[in-house]
Amino acid sequence: MAETARLREQLTLFVPRVQGEPLDALRHVLDPVQARLIAAHVTLCREDEIADLDRVRLFERLRGVGPLRLAFGPAERFQGHGILLPCVAGEADFQAMRREVLGSAARGHAPHLTLAHPRNPRAAGNLLLDSPGLPRHIAITFLAVSMIRQYGGQPWQQLGRTTLGPAVVSAD
Repeated sequence: MAETARLREQLTLFVPRVQGEPLDALRHVLDPVQARLIAAHVTLCREDEIADLDRVRLFERLRGVGPLRLAFGPAERFQGHGILLPCVAGEADFQAMRREVLGSAARGHAPHLTLAHPRNPRAAGNLLLDSPGLPRHIAITFLAVSMIRQYGGQPWQQLGRTTLGPAVVSAD
């Protein structure tokens, strides 16, 4: 069955490199397909939520929004062989950030880190939730929001990025 080429754009919080490298190594074992498509991240806004919004305008709405700290708990299975780390602290701030971007159109969306996606074939390393290397608790401070795009089943590409934090005014 051929995959229909589909364009998707999302606002994403990528895990900073220091914490992302061990997570990505784990993701390569649990779901090498997903790990090749996109680095460890939390989706801030899905494509259907931002389809009619301009990227520049979206980034403007985030101006002055500070870094976001989220804590994640033990891994959970979902939809068969999917594995995610659920957010256990910081969700109120995550929802507030979504409201900054989407206004009254923001709907509930639970933050999480997907380690293995059920749409991909089950990898040999995706067996037990007590696999070595699965974090029991991890806290991450997200310092930027990225606009990303995926065409069909190709890897996601970063289109733009804005740093979270107070607006900086520089004098020339």
